[in-house]
Amino acid sequence: VNCLHVLDELRPLEEKYADVLVTIGVHSPKFVHEAEHAAVVAAVERYGVHHPVLDDPDLETWKQYAVRAWPTLTVVDPEGYVVAQMSGEGHAHALDALIAELVAEHEGKGTLHRGDGPYVAPPPSDDLLSFPGKVLVLDDGTLLVSDTAHHSLAHLDADGETLIRRIGSGARGLIDGPAGTAQFSEPNGLLLLPPAVAERVGYDVIVADTVNHAIRGVVLATGEVRTLAGTGAQWMQGEPTSGAALDVALSSPWDVAWFDDGVLIAMAGVHRLDRLDLATGEVHAYAGTTNEGLVDGELPHAWFAQTSGLATSAEGSTLWLADSETSALRRVRNGLVATEIGAGLFDFGHRDGAAEQALLQHPLGVCELPDGSVAIADTYNGAVRRFDPATREVSTLATGLAEPSDLAVVADDTRGHVLLVVESAAHRLVRIALPDEALRVEGTAYRTRRPPTDVAPGPLDLEVLFTPPAGQKLDDRYGPSTYLVVSASPPSLLVDGTGSGTDLRRGLVLADPAATGAESGVLHVSVRAASCDDPDAPGAAEFPACHVHQQDWGVPVRLTAEGGSRLALVLAGLDA
Repeated sequence: VNCLHVLDELRPLEEKYADVLVTIGVHSPKFVHEAEHAAVVAAVERYGVHHPVLDDPDLETWKQYAVRAWPTLTVVDPEGYVVAQMSGEGHAHALDALIAELVAEHEGKGTLHRGDGPYVAPPPSDDLLSFPGKVLVLDDGTLLVSDTAHHSLAHLDADGETLIRRIGSGARGLIDGPAGTAQFSEPNGLLLLPPAVAERVGYDVIVADTVNHAIRGVVLATGEVRTLAGTGAQWMQGEPTSGAALDVALSSPWDVAWFDDGVLIAMAGVHRLDRLDLATGEVHAYAGTTNEGLVDGELPHAWFAQTSGLATSAEGSTLWLADSETSALRRVRNGLVATEIGAGLFDFGHRDGAAEQALLQHPLGVCELPDGSVAIADTYNGAVRRFDPATREVSTLATGLAEPSDLAVVADDTRGHVLLVVESAAHRLVRIALPDEALRVEGTAYRTRRPPTDVAPGPLDLEVLFTPPAGQKLDDRYGPSTYLVVSASPPSLLVDGTGSGTDLRRGLVLADPAATGAESGVLHVSVRAASCDDPDAPGAAEFPACHVHQQDWGVPVRLTAEGGSRLALVLAGLDA
């Protein structure tokens, strides 16, 4: 999701510098499915990527440029020199200043070439749906689908193929009003409010408007759209997490569910659950720390990883979650978070059997079945999986699907119930039977394609490199401008050095694998740095502004005596 944020940060720069800047995406897959070329082609279309993309399934470019994080930006000047590297989000202002500086320098030297870039747009699609995200069964049996890449909602007949109307103009934007003129930007999650609540608030459907970082309300009778939460800007570390809903920024809300007498929001962009109180019009952080990972326990201390699917149990006591980046099925009940399927950020696959050893691959959707079991849209496995809480067994209901992203149970005249599947990469809805006997897939297990970093047990010098952009400086007038948090999975990997602080350099002590039995693990490093416009710099703005740069690294490490004793992570700048 951080890479998706950066795609949106780059769009204005690509337009502003269209005749001097060439953007080249380098696709470095984490999951096995992401290494399939057809999946890369579909993703480029899905997210409206208007620059050439190098498909690098073996991460050769990643290694050559010493990359350690998704996303990483590298700036190469007209003479072929790497002049900057940046990890994470929030670098648009710095890139703007740097590009302007490079343009002036190389025009003066005569080394700048102006002209058109190499991108050629593909022909437009005429499909009814384009990468649909989620589906909602309305009270009359008709269907409401978030038509994500068409930036609208499609109201379909019960057959899932006949268009009744569209809500949203189809243009990317954030505009309220009538169905024909309202605008969305890659909407996903949908929620039909309880009737009593809908009558009280005056609208029926809640929409997670993902790229607008907003929650929208829809009046089904008229198709009118109104914004309920979010400012339209992405939430950044240090900003408020609670208050009047229209004054608090959100970050890539991906799904919504009615739970705990409010609207629960899967805040995929910051690995958190938020709660919107429709009675008070306020939003607040509900669960999660914004750290990315798989940590269970009490709501405020749990870690999530790009939660992308939510579903409430029939009796309302359990919230099921599809945690995509940890390939996990999780639940919230009685104020606690627990993991039913999933091993961590870098373990995934397709394996059935006991839940403790079963594996998924980047699931995006979840729903409860009539018998109380849970169906999972196992997106990157192209499958629908089933978890039975009574037996704690995992099985497979269907395979061969094109990136299923959501599920819903619908009535069927001959079979009682069938499962409606949003087959996102095939741009359609399909129905599958609920078999008496599910498949049993022994399957395979994978780890991330990203190579681990070899480090030696004992002292490790961790250094996060951050050079303020041209015309900016660190500003400590109101407290420290940098913040660093370090932890590890498993926790025993780190003997010393966990916790938070303001220094971007820290001495860690890694455990001896002979003593702990852990020969590998993941170092979790979160950093935030604020740089402000220097009022004394040439051409300084009349009203200086501050800019936040942030990144979360999950660095897989392997403990070996031959490993290094220094780990450098570049937030912005170059590692000399």
